[in-house]
Amino acid sequence: MIILGVDPGLTRCGVGVIEAGEHRRLSFIHVDVVRSSPDITQDLRLLAIYNDLSEKMDRFAPDAVSIERVFAQSNRNTVLGTAQAAGLAMLAAAQRNIPVALHTPTEAKLAITGNGQAQKIQVERMVTRILNLTKMPTPADAADALALAICHALRPAGALQGGEREQHLTAAQRQWAEAAQNSTRRRINHDRGM
Repeated sequence: MIILGVDPGLTRCGVGVIEAGEHRRLSFIHVDVVRSSPDITQDLRLLAIYNDLSEKMDRFAPDAVSIERVFAQSNRNTVLGTAQAAGLAMLAAAQRNIPVALHTPTEAKLAITGNGQAQKIQVERMVTRILNLTKMPTPADAADALALAICHALRPAGALQGGEREQHLTAAQRQWAEAAQNSTRRRINHDRGM
């Protein structure tokens, strides 16, 4: 299963992609941060984020998208931009019929470290260890996106619609989706030199 994690944000939106194999074996595929410039209007910033998230979903064809559940903060502008970016990720996934799950930061910390109150550095270290990376992903948004993907692999609760969206596919749509997933996996394995 390929899982794309999204740490939503208007200026920096982390995107991490992992593969969850048999026996919960997790493998790193990709991580980066989608950025939008505060020097352009908010509608164009949202469009830039949406286009980049859409490109990544098309490129990696994830089986699930795991997004940080937006929670209330004292900074209203920050929470508004975060909620808008989360909505864009949900929209891009829905357009591709990819199940979406929302996980709180506490859920992700608990899944990664065993402590729902873990410090950010602890999460970053565990993400690095779990995915067998040579260095910690930076900035923090990138590590958080990978943490959300790992959280979904280890604790898949939180799926919208119960995560059952794929049962509504026709037989032909299911075959097409499986063929697309297999093609994506072959390309990713080829890129990895496997």
